[in-house]
Amino acid sequence: MKERVAIVTGAGTGIGRAAALALLGNGYRVGLLGRRRDPLEQTAADSGAGERALALPTDVTRPEEVKSAFARVKEAWGRLDVLFNNAGAVAPAVPMEDLAFDQWKAVVDVNLTGMFLCCQEAIRLMKSQTPRGGRIINNGSISAHAPRPFSAPYTATKHAVTGLTKSISLDGRAHDIACGQIDIGNAATEMSERMSHGVPQADGSTRVEPRMDVAHVGSAVLYMANLPLDANVLFMTLMANRMPFVGRG
Repeated sequence: MKERVAIVTGAGTGIGRAAALALLGNGYRVGLLGRRRDPLEQTAADSGAGERALALPTDVTRPEEVKSAFARVKEAWGRLDVLFNNAGAVAPAVPMEDLAFDQWKAVVDVNLTGMFLCCQEAIRLMKSQTPRGGRIINNGSISAHAPRPFSAPYTATKHAVTGLTKSISLDGRAHDIACGQIDIGNAATEMSERMSHGVPQADGSTRVEPRMDVAHVGSAVLYMANLPLDANVLFMTLMANRMPFVGRG
């Protein structure tokens, strides 16, 4: 595994951090992308991976920063085998008609456009390298299947991620590029902390929801990453077993 190279976006906290630690623990060299340097460097330090972890402060909504980060990985390690597209954003939980345009755009820019930009650079690298090919894993969400109340921007972008995943899976076949999606429900991160205090439900009530250890997500991403390129997990749903998803609404 020492020669395999990955990039993880949003690698400083939460799901991205868990995935990066799992990959680094399995011998990968990992480019850690995120907007803030300090959390990225903390992930690198906590991994104990030394020079196999490269902190690359990057705003995925800026094409020039994405290009620069991928170029740095290529310069450092010569190739890219796995991209875990994880960076994400949410909007305030308010009725859609009360949402400001800038709040809508901020979610679309990170969750969809940022993912598109990273996929572009990954595909360019994977098509040109020897041996060619690689794997792209997109972070979807339970919301790619069913919305929560007052979640229009997040839900819309996660449905769009599913379309992006299917398109890359199709178009990547001729170039030995596999693409899959992991849809996660209630991993215990800072972003999901509100679940512990109660969140709105479809029936109008507010309830506490169970969460699961985020390390399980890291293990699942590692499993997907380690598959040979003649096999692919197109979609995986990983969720807290007792969360209200099956039967939601």
